[in-house]
Amino acid sequence: MFHGPAIGAAQYRMTLRQFFGRSTVLAAATCALVALSFGRASAEALLVIEADTGKVLHADQATTPWYPASITKIMTAYVALRAVKEGRMKLDSLLRVSSNATAAAPTKMGFPPGTTVTLDNAIKMLMVKSANDIAVVIAEGVGGSVEGFADQMNAQARRIGMTQSNFVNPHGLPADQQITSARDMAMLARVVLTEFPEYNYYWSLPGIRLGKRIYRNHNNLMGRYEGTDGMKTGFICASGFNVVATATRGGKRLIAVVLGSPSPAVRAVKAAQLFERGFQVRPLSWLTPALGQVDALTPTNIDPPNLRETMCGKGRRRPPSEEAENDPLTEASSDSPYAAFLATVRGTGGSSGPLLQDVRLGEPVRVFLGSPSAPVEVAPAEAKSKSKIAKSKKAGEPKVASTTPDAKKPAAKKEATKKEAVKDAKKDAQATAKVSAKTKTDAKKADTKKTATPAKQ
Repeated sequence: MFHGPAIGAAQYRMTLRQFFGRSTVLAAATCALVALSFGRASAEALLVIEADTGKVLHADQATTPWYPASITKIMTAYVALRAVKEGRMKLDSLLRVSSNATAAAPTKMGFPPGTTVTLDNAIKMLMVKSANDIAVVIAEGVGGSVEGFADQMNAQARRIGMTQSNFVNPHGLPADQQITSARDMAMLARVVLTEFPEYNYYWSLPGIRLGKRIYRNHNNLMGRYEGTDGMKTGFICASGFNVVATATRGGKRLIAVVLGSPSPAVRAVKAAQLFERGFQVRPLSWLTPALGQVDALTPTNIDPPNLRETMCGKGRRRPPSEEAENDPLTEASSDSPYAAFLATVRGTGGSSGPLLQDVRLGEPVRVFLGSPSAPVEVAPAEAKSKSKIAKSKKAGEPKVASTTPDAKKPAAKKEATKKEAVKDAKKDAQATAKVSAKTKTDAKKADTKKTATPAKQ
């Protein structure tokens, strides 16, 4: 029997109106979100598992092959850390930027060839900036070449049991043979967390600071969804916006994978909803059929969907890019359907607050170029400028004279002095010539006079 306070009929009707009114708003906002997704249900893969046990809590197309984009870099960092663990590399090992690395497509740090960076700083730049040139730097430094590193990536994938994955590059830029699945990426994230708990900070860096430049983490769950502590985002036109994310609450850690979202904001909400579903306490959960372990999910043998036309076709007002992953979630106008959705969606795990909070990122971590004993803290533009100056001096090129009026004065004065000296030298030469000619004439006259006078007897 219910023993709560009694309410009148009018108050009861008001409560019903409020309930249905809010439900209608939420339903409309949810429909708006679906419309914003502008894709089929088949163009998105979702998965959430328990990190400790590997138990699947929710799966939707988790074994559909997918283009990984920059979530590839989780494997890149993992292979590098394995090299450290096996003694083949050290975190302070110096890696050199090659011309092959500088040729990588954006997004990238933009360091000139010959720049050196430690493996530790390279991993930080890789995970925060998602720098494609740094991915190549790591690959060449650890594997000898991009191809050699890709072989190591695939060897680790087979060891882990990632039966749906194949890697041909360390950054995830478009390649037909670069394939994974939500299942495989969740398995990789779980192994990374299990094998390298001491390196958890790499996955949760709020940002990095290089000289005066600050780069923020592309993962817009960081600082917005309570408990988020990693990992990596990615985007190419063929894949849509992807994320592998981790969150911890009450000692329980979850891994969520979202592949194929139409924007960073939708991706963040999808991942947060997966976390909410995983953290939710369900008294009757034993009645729900178990989904098993992540490694037991049956792979789907189809080609990966190509979302290029949907993501980057002519219908988009502004073609997305990986740089767009830093777009704020509040970018939508306040009267847009998506903004309405963000304002109404709430946590389902007993939380009455909004699913995503205002950003609360920590301070960026300092990174530098060169060795720890002689760190160089300059932004890419400064590095390029210094490199050009160094090359100019090395090649023996003349210095470029300044064009400022003050700089011209000493040069003009010097030139005038030089001309005056030449003029004086000419005058001196002319005067000397005159004296010499006069001397010769006088000598000739004296000889003539001496010949004409008879000698005395």
